[in-house]
Amino acid sequence: MKKKKNPTYILELKLDTEIYHEHILNKRFEIGRKIYNAVLGEGLKRYNHLKRMRIYKALLNELIKTNKNIKTSKNKKSNKELNIRKKEIAKNLNDLRKNYGVTEYSLHDFVKPIQHIFKGNIDSLTAQKIATRAWLALEKYIFSDSKRVYFKKYGELNSLEGKNNKSGIKFRDNHLIWNGLSLEVKIRKNDMYAKEALKQRIKYCRIVRKIIKGKYKYYIQLVLAGFPPVKRSKEGEIIQKYGESRIGIDPSLRSIAYASDIEVRLKELAPSLDNIDREIKIIQRKLDRSRRITNPNKYNEDGTIKRDSKDRWYKSKNYMKNLFILRELNRRLNEIRKIEHNILANYLLTLGTDIFVEKTDFKALAKRAKETSISEKTGRFKRKKRFGKSIGSKAPSKFFSILDKKLNYIGKEIKYIDTWKFKASQYNHYTDECRKVSLSVRWKIINDKRVQRDLYSAFLIMNSKDNLKETDRDRCNKNFERFLNLQDEEIKRLKTTNNIKLFSSFCIE
Repeated sequence: MKKKKNPTYILELKLDTEIYHEHILNKRFEIGRKIYNAVLGEGLKRYNHLKRMRIYKALLNELIKTNKNIKTSKNKKSNKELNIRKKEIAKNLNDLRKNYGVTEYSLHDFVKPIQHIFKGNIDSLTAQKIATRAWLALEKYIFSDSKRVYFKKYGELNSLEGKNNKSGIKFRDNHLIWNGLSLEVKIRKNDMYAKEALKQRIKYCRIVRKIIKGKYKYYIQLVLAGFPPVKRSKEGEIIQKYGESRIGIDPSLRSIAYASDIEVRLKELAPSLDNIDREIKIIQRKLDRSRRITNPNKYNEDGTIKRDSKDRWYKSKNYMKNLFILRELNRRLNEIRKIEHNILANYLLTLGTDIFVEKTDFKALAKRAKETSISEKTGRFKRKKRFGKSIGSKAPSKFFSILDKKLNYIGKEIKYIDTWKFKASQYNHYTDECRKVSLSVRWKIINDKRVQRDLYSAFLIMNSKDNLKETDRDRCNKNFERFLNLQDEEIKRLKTTNNIKLFSSFCIE
């Protein structure tokens, strides 16, 4: 059983820095980067040495075979024996990793003498957290699908944190205290949320460096125990209010369809990002052209990059100028997307807090297709690119993580339906049958009524049973007429309202 984590949230406040403060902080960030790379390099060296051991290879192969046998075997007795053997193999592998120092605490021991060299800038607890960060990167490489580890380049490490608020990086009397450095934290007089939050226990502090409009800005992030305070207006009224309706959400790559007892909507995620996306595309094209002009030796005749070339990449002044513009655009895109996701999540909570969602694996949809296939219509090879661009821009997974976090503050969570058994896009509640429908079919006929596919799926999800494996037909029949009226209102709104982007998947003329 995993240990249940205590609830935490982050309060970010700006630091009031002078130039000499920034020089000290930049120096410490650079030292932290070098420590991180040193620890990660040592951990990788130890693991590569362990990988070459015959006993380690044999145990790994045996573990893979055991897992396959557990999946294919239907005999309960043999499964029990296989599970016992699996635990023994895992224990032997862990013992080998401990013996060769491929553990988090072994890296903590390795970082101690390095920290002593830089003790005037980096304290022991911050050094341990840097080692933990390196271990997490190595852990993904060892146990997950990660193909390699990445070392931090100059200027890439932009955060340092402590382990508690007692020593190392500390917050005291509205000041950041760290190894002789004292920085005032800016708190607005009318910021009641921050003042209320600071009454709670501070677990630990984190210093963050951000590039905003080409300049570094410094912030302190306080990791606080408990739930965030309720936001109130100047008059003292609670801003966030919660509804009582059930909500069903059918997610897409760039939009969501949701249904409730109050309203039915097709909503684009973060609609303000389209203009920034276009600016980013123009800057990326400029960067590519500049790179090709200044580095002709790095490209083949057909325009592809020479993979075997080890020549240095040259970057012009204009290239660096555009690169900083691109970074600022990406930062703005991230901030605007986060704000709009929060606005939409807050609005949904005003409708209701009993939220049902169809689980979608956005990570899998963003990956390139593995198999090469030929189109029957054109006879050409199909593109292997899938939906990475749309997902990267709209970040639907991020929206649901924000929504789930807000629900956790009131002791609730998103209820994800069992997609394989529920089959929202195939089910007809009137006939109680499932029938596969092509993705190009965006409207369905249910009980002689025309319904929009995504909105109807959201309606079925909203009326899910408690087991999250099927819809409640009685509830669907009871609420279907209301859903049709709300759907007609939504279609009318989409047709008549200006400045609403209508995706082809909506199929609304």
